[in-house]
Amino acid sequence: MTTLVRGRWVIPGADDATIEDGAVLVEGGMIAALGPFADLTRAHPGAQVLGSTRHALMPGLINAHHHSAAASHLQHGAPDMLLESWLKALWRMRATPTRLDILLSATRLLKSGVTAVVDLYGAAGTAEATAADWNEALAAYDTAGIRCAFGPGIYDQGFMGAGPGRCDADFLATLPTDLARRARAMRDPEAELPSAAYLELMDSFCPRFADHPRLDLWYGPPGPPWVSDDFFVQIAQGARRHGTHIQTHVSESFYEKLQGPKFAGKDMLLHLHDLGITGPDFSIAHGVWMTDAEIAVIAQSGTAVSHNPSSNLRLRAGTAPLSAFLAAGVTTALGMDSTSINDDEDMFAEMRLALRLARTPTYREAAPAPEDILRCATTGGARLLGKEGRLGRLAPGYAADLVLVDMSAPCHPWVAPEVDGRDLLLYRARAADVTDVMIDGHLVLRDGRPTGFDLDATVAELAAVMAATAFPGEAHRLAQEIIPFIEAWYGGWEHPERAPRTAMNSRT
Repeated sequence: MTTLVRGRWVIPGADDATIEDGAVLVEGGMIAALGPFADLTRAHPGAQVLGSTRHALMPGLINAHHHSAAASHLQHGAPDMLLESWLKALWRMRATPTRLDILLSATRLLKSGVTAVVDLYGAAGTAEATAADWNEALAAYDTAGIRCAFGPGIYDQGFMGAGPGRCDADFLATLPTDLARRARAMRDPEAELPSAAYLELMDSFCPRFADHPRLDLWYGPPGPPWVSDDFFVQIAQGARRHGTHIQTHVSESFYEKLQGPKFAGKDMLLHLHDLGITGPDFSIAHGVWMTDAEIAVIAQSGTAVSHNPSSNLRLRAGTAPLSAFLAAGVTTALGMDSTSINDDEDMFAEMRLALRLARTPTYREAAPAPEDILRCATTGGARLLGKEGRLGRLAPGYAADLVLVDMSAPCHPWVAPEVDGRDLLLYRARAADVTDVMIDGHLVLRDGRPTGFDLDATVAELAAVMAATAFPGEAHRLAQEIIPFIEAWYGGWEHPERAPRTAMNSRT
């Protein structure tokens, strides 16, 4: 079907001029042309028309780092804390059916204008149970219609979150005897997926999805504290054998920064580079505590970074050096990490937060422009996904991943006619203003509701399941007892003096 998607403003991309009263011609799931609505209507008189003069039309946004969940951590009662403590606070969360996690998480993303996501997904259980769970997750993503780079991963060390190598054993030795016994009992090695079984599963799953139009299988190792060097090397070998990607967490927290010199003898990204992990098929989430040497290696190797400003603030990780990434030519994307600043996964708010956090107080310091942030959320994400030239812009030959935004609220009560619609969109639009989302030419969100499944029934099912799910009280009590020891463990490490990249104020 030939479709014209119309908008008062058509915003092709970060580096393209806005088209007023324009449209995009969609044929066969691809963008065939764009230009003034009147011209395209004359050329295609029988085309279906979607959109109106109250809309802005923009390329689909890309959430470059995510963890799917039906309800947020705060809705489960897990408070924001420093990362190392927060990982224990998550023990209080009730288990949620995978299908519901994916469908409701994907709905929130679509309603925020996100058309593609990288989901780092925790894996556990026997190989048979894990395979069934992955199949359920991927089927749910297929139902939702969103693009997903699905990156399952497992631990092979650091199960207590005290660091790599012998850290678990050394940490447990600091606990009172009974607490150490109960902490050990939290882990059931028989229920864990061995690294060899994980690699075999990836060998099985990757070829199945090699030609899927929207779903990709990635390797999603959680990060160096939880993944040994040997396992990382095996993962990199597997990813290159299958022609796919790896995403992991690197230098998210201050204590993760310390782990490189402490346990690897150098900055962690440099250590991963020496292992042969970095490259255009590798991306990291966060990178808050990157050194200049690490940023240079990231840029030179073609490694990409997902900048996650909300999550970094909420877990007290800090502010990633976005300006340094951009100045070095690092492929930089934007991610919400399922932990956005208002706990609502609003990608428009995430763009504004990224912009404001990187602003500087003097004329002598560089600061990103709005188009830099839009570039991160579109073409930067496309490059991280390995889909540059296909996603991230409205241009002929690109996939028809489009978002219609009702600009009634951003324009209320008045807007000057000479204002660029791109500026209005970036500075004033919200997820609540998104009405329709198209992916590969298919409407997956219509009038704010997903088209692939019954949202009301899914929400009702979640409410019923969670009402019948018992609170994991023992795990919660154990976490509450362990958290002070985690704080003492990390608090006892040597804390080198910090040299901030940006100073927003001064004592003198």
